[in-house]
Amino acid sequence: MAEYSVTLSRSARKELQKLPSQLVERIFPKIESLAVQPRPAGCKKLQGGQNLWRIRVGDYRVVYALDALRELVDIVAVRHRSEAYRD
Repeated sequence: MAEYSVTLSRSARKELQKLPSQLVERIFPKIESLAVQPRPAGCKKLQGGQNLWRIRVGDYRVVYALDALRELVDIVAVRHRSEAYRD
């Protein structure tokens, strides 16, 4: 099984920088693991036109776009669950 490339959007990078370092230490390994398993147990496909998925990390959600043809995972947002689905 080929590894996927994982990229972070500029907005997701800014959101991660604003979070406490302890929280980032919990979230970042989950993001890195998406390279090996882009659809881990517990992930959910979000409704809508885009190919968006989300994983849970405590009270936070990592929302990402998955492109299986190009083997690319693009992290779109890292937000608290109360704000994760607003845009």
